[in-house]
Amino acid sequence: MSLIKSASTVSLLTLASRITGLIRDVMFASFFGVSALTDAFYVAFRIPNLFRRVFGEGAFSQAFVPVLAAERTTHGDAGAKRLVDHVSTVLLWTLVLLCVAGVIGAPLMVWALASGLRKTPHAYDAAILMTRLMFPYIGFMSLVALAGGILNTWRKFAVPAASPVLLNICMIASIGLAAPAFRQLGLEPIYSQCIGVMAGGVLQLAIQVPALRRIGMWPRVGVVAASLRAAWQDPSTRKILSLMLPALLGVSVAQISLLINTQIASYLPAGSVSWLNNADRLMEFPTALLGVALGVVLMPQLAAARAGNDDERYSGMLDWGLRLVVLLAIPSSVGLLVFAVPLVATLFHYGAFKDSDVAQVALALAGYGTGLLGLVSIKVLAPGFYASHDMKTPMRIAVVALIVTQLFNVALVPLLHHAGLALSIGLGALVNAGSLLVFLLRKGRYKPQPGWGIFALQVFAGSALLAIFLTWAAHAFPWIEWRAEPWKRIGVMAATLAAAVVIYFGALLAAGLKLRQFVTR
Repeated sequence: MSLIKSASTVSLLTLASRITGLIRDVMFASFFGVSALTDAFYVAFRIPNLFRRVFGEGAFSQAFVPVLAAERTTHGDAGAKRLVDHVSTVLLWTLVLLCVAGVIGAPLMVWALASGLRKTPHAYDAAILMTRLMFPYIGFMSLVALAGGILNTWRKFAVPAASPVLLNICMIASIGLAAPAFRQLGLEPIYSQCIGVMAGGVLQLAIQVPALRRIGMWPRVGVVAASLRAAWQDPSTRKILSLMLPALLGVSVAQISLLINTQIASYLPAGSVSWLNNADRLMEFPTALLGVALGVVLMPQLAAARAGNDDERYSGMLDWGLRLVVLLAIPSSVGLLVFAVPLVATLFHYGAFKDSDVAQVALALAGYGTGLLGLVSIKVLAPGFYASHDMKTPMRIAVVALIVTQLFNVALVPLLHHAGLALSIGLGALVNAGSLLVFLLRKGRYKPQPGWGIFALQVFAGSALLAIFLTWAAHAFPWIEWRAEPWKRIGVMAATLAAAVVIYFGALLAAGLKLRQFVTR
């Protein structure tokens, strides 16, 4: 399967995930509004997600996929299956212990992440209870990450990319069915979301099983001490663990930044955590559709190219990925900066979501949009290091980016409040991505192919024309006032976005850019 076809498959399925996720968030905002209790839910849900990103989809995947790809290249499917069995055994028992510790330590984690919630005691207590109810979600999702790493190595991208849709469907059902039932029973409706989260975790893991069986990689997990000891003594398992340590620190740096920002937001006016979360959800569209899709597709193929000492193919894939990032991330960033209010109003401005909430989310969204190019580029540049089993360089760069982000927080939060937190993350991401690129160039691993100068000018010209159009559209229509006419607002938004696509890509074609090169390269 070609790179563009694989990336398109992942992007389309990710788009389905993000659309259902957006429906979920619109329903959530409409039903629950913005309050201290919604902040409590977002804090509680963020805790298992933080651990998932660090241990599951983060450090583990970054260490596991390159080693699995190399094992398959050198020892075939039999060697890969042995590695999968051993890693699954160690991972499962580690997750059991982690989940038990997480349920017991929920009060400490809530305090560490959002101690500012204590100014509203019932919200603080709710956050602790919901953390305990949802923490086992990390166990299911870490096993889903294991299955996804295996399937992606076999270039079976569909199931891992589609599985997040199940979480969204379960949470939508919990909002539409369980929350009203909780209210009728005199229970706090926000707790119904814990049911949706856990059901989504179970279903996401369940759909991996047939896909793994089809490729003969369903793991045999050891349940006795001898099996665990054999799995632990496997040299490949130990190599993954040794690679995980620097990767763990590198991934943890990004999550530490998120933890610090959540802690700061908990001391800002009530609703700040929710405003940032809603802006972050919109940011996930471009970052997931492009950055995550490219990272998922490129990682195993970059690792295979390095294992086969094919430096030309390795550098060519990085060049293709970076050009695609520039082509799509820059106009997306322009849209988030100049068109934030219409986007937020059209998507969230219903039910209990107030006019003032639209303005606050739009400010955060514009802050994130400043660093969109960096946020997406990291998803392409970091695998360039992981594929070579170099975990230390991205880790060191991530530490520097964390320090830079917090320095931005010191300067920006007193002026911009929650929007300053979003802007700091965006600027820190630009520093991170720029440093990764410089190191790849210095090490000689990435050699840019000819044509970057004219390509950058073409994208800049198209984005400038797009900015003019979207600025006009943002002020030409009463987006806030159209709350009473939602279908009219949605229709105008759809027409505006369609026109924006035509204007941008039309400008690129007029400037001589051959879009077909991204398919044929």
